[in-house]
Amino acid sequence: MLEAKTVTVRLGGREVVRGIDMAARGGRICAIVGPNGSGKTTLLRALTGELGYGGSITLNGAEVARAKPWALAQMRAVLAQETSVAFPFTVAEVVALGLSGPAAGPEPGRVAQALGMVGLPAHGGRDYASLSGGERQRVQLARALVQVWAPVGADGPHWLFLDEPVSSLDLGHQLMVMRLARRFADAGGGVVAVMHDLNLTAMFADRVVLLAGGQVLAEGRPEAVLTDDRLGAAYGCAVRVNTAPASGAWLLPQAVAG
Repeated sequence: MLEAKTVTVRLGGREVVRGIDMAARGGRICAIVGPNGSGKTTLLRALTGELGYGGSITLNGAEVARAKPWALAQMRAVLAQETSVAFPFTVAEVVALGLSGPAAGPEPGRVAQALGMVGLPAHGGRDYASLSGGERQRVQLARALVQVWAPVGADGPHWLFLDEPVSSLDLGHQLMVMRLARRFADAGGGVVAVMHDLNLTAMFADRVVLLAGGQVLAEGRPEAVLTDDRLGAAYGCAVRVNTAPASGAWLLPQAVAG
């Protein structure tokens, strides 16, 4: 289980995240949503141990701030919004960086399998720098997957932390990535994803944390959080939540002009 209690993060002398309480469990997708500047990425970076914080964050019972880097690497993998690669690595070499995590293990063929899962089976030998932005994003997802290959380990669920995982992708690849996240969660792993697309959030998330002004405005099931009033309050505009009976994706939030 991931649990945050009264979490506060200060950056540049300013409180970006203030007194946040939230929880996520293995076997579920937890989406963090909210407007630009609401603290989504800052909160995710605190949850993964990248940023210092006040309060408490525990992952599988371990306080994140006190955990050794290798211990965190055993439990979770992180897909950042952007990842710079300074060396002339091939795609396969970038993905193989995930194999250095203690939880990953040396199983042969895992890199190729992961590249197949993200729709890049023939790209292993290519120069990483030659890829498009969307292709690089999928390569980095493959790297995260090989790090936490088994969704559940001896000490509990493994975790994928995803920061805007579909931001550079077309519609088909957006669905592919979210289905991979769904498959990982259905196998017992935990997924925490910062999301901007509220339609995909409604389709795939089991739990939603809605942020505004660095605080939790609402937390719970998508149908309880993604409402006209709450989304309007968070985003500062009139919002109408529609229903799409044919697809079953019942939440299609739209901003109302005027």
